[in-house]
Amino acid sequence: MGDIRAAIESGRTMLGIEFGSTRIKAVLIDGDHNPIALGDHVWENRLENGFWTYSLDDIWKGLQDSYANLLADVKDKHGVSLTKIGAIGFSAMMHGYMAFDSEGELLVPFRTWRNSTTGEAARALTELFQYNIPERWSISHLYQAILNQEEHVGSVAFFTTLAGYIHWKLTGEKVLGIGDASGMFPIDIQTKNYDEGMIGKFQNLIKEKNYSWKLADILPKVLLAGDRAGVLTEEGARLLDVSGTLEPGIPLCPPEGDAGTGMAATNSVAMRTGNVSAGTSVFSMFVLERDLKKVYPEIDLVTTPDGSLVGMVHANNCTSDFNAWTALFDEFAQAFGMELDRNVLFEKLYRKALEGDSDCGGLLTYGYQSGENITKVLEGRPLFVRKPDSNFTLANFMRVHLLSALGALKVGMDILLKEENVAIDSILGHGGFFKTEGVGQKILAGAINAPVSVMETAGEGGPWGMALLASYMIDKEDGESLEAFLSEKVFAGSKGVTVEPDPEDVKGFETFIERYKKGIEIEKAALEHLL
Repeated sequence: MGDIRAAIESGRTMLGIEFGSTRIKAVLIDGDHNPIALGDHVWENRLENGFWTYSLDDIWKGLQDSYANLLADVKDKHGVSLTKIGAIGFSAMMHGYMAFDSEGELLVPFRTWRNSTTGEAARALTELFQYNIPERWSISHLYQAILNQEEHVGSVAFFTTLAGYIHWKLTGEKVLGIGDASGMFPIDIQTKNYDEGMIGKFQNLIKEKNYSWKLADILPKVLLAGDRAGVLTEEGARLLDVSGTLEPGIPLCPPEGDAGTGMAATNSVAMRTGNVSAGTSVFSMFVLERDLKKVYPEIDLVTTPDGSLVGMVHANNCTSDFNAWTALFDEFAQAFGMELDRNVLFEKLYRKALEGDSDCGGLLTYGYQSGENITKVLEGRPLFVRKPDSNFTLANFMRVHLLSALGALKVGMDILLKEENVAIDSILGHGGFFKTEGVGQKILAGAINAPVSVMETAGEGGPWGMALLASYMIDKEDGESLEAFLSEKVFAGSKGVTVEPDPEDVKGFETFIERYKKGIEIEKAALEHLL
């Protein structure tokens, strides 16, 4: 405890703060990369005027509350005040659209990754570039605004992601880590920068609009893991810490996306490694040894925080519908005067799913709170359906929601694993889907027919991964790669649990996924008729 107090007082700590879909979480780590204090803030996006968004007030109050809770945790656990930090890093949900004018004013409300309103733009750019441009990507949002003839486009002086916005306001630097940048616009893996040829094609595409800006000038500068990305300004310190005790001048590492921090937090930045992050949304990341043979709309090509090529499968929906049903069961229990611990309820229902038939007894569900790009469903309509002779039990009901949570992901992963024959040496899971030990791992192992590991540190997730990237910037030796830093200094000797695929689970998931793909027409009909 004395060593930790000394580290805090002398500023020998690193701070990672990540803006997730439902929580803003701060993790402070010591010199041995162990979490020593936590702070968080619960928030939720809103559907306003057809767009999923968070307000600027949501963003700043959430950040300040998360940091204030971290300060309280430091004081409570260690009896000292936090005034100095060795380095800070910010990360957030990737993609989306935050556009600003020359005065730094937000032109339209923040449009998050969750929006599926950019299909026309994404298809046109994919065709133009011969490179998959997903609907979530920032360039899709910009081009769709152009196609829609939105008035604000002519005034754009800068656009970025949520992490890039926070970093800019706290440091004055318009920069982005390469992983997050790769979700704004395609990256040239050789130059570790935006693809100049594609930038030229885009500029030519919009030349008749005669905008005053050029795309290359309004994108944030690309930085790699380990680069210095500015320092906390006096104004930035006051924005972050409303108590006024945090000292300015703290170095910041490049802001990253939640995909990059997930790779850092699971030691999955080396080739032939992969990870699956599963919570409100779900995505898999596989570090590729080669380019894919063709363009797949289901596969995004992004990068690790140090610029290696990654095949990413991203599904907008994962555990939200399971959570909603759990809340319903909790309400049922309360109606009978039973007060249940929510964590215990979740664990019981997760474990109940393991008692179900491997193919869920013929049940089918789609937990689509929002649209799903992989299955080409434009808006969310959560749906449960069964045949009269389906085996309708609680175990199958819970199991089908867990399998369905990975349904869209599996459609994309099957392309990588079965069509592209991508080789993977290790797959690690992290996020709320894996919180109940062994259950999420077993379901995922059945989905991909491969062993799935969860590290003992996986519960710390993205903000811990962001703190590790901040530590890498400060503590790396000359020429030391991010892969070596993580493997030798962070994860050496770390423990984890590995679950091998059960042949029955594999067979059952294959049966289920065929039902899932055929049933997409039912989901689309619900979208058409349930207005």
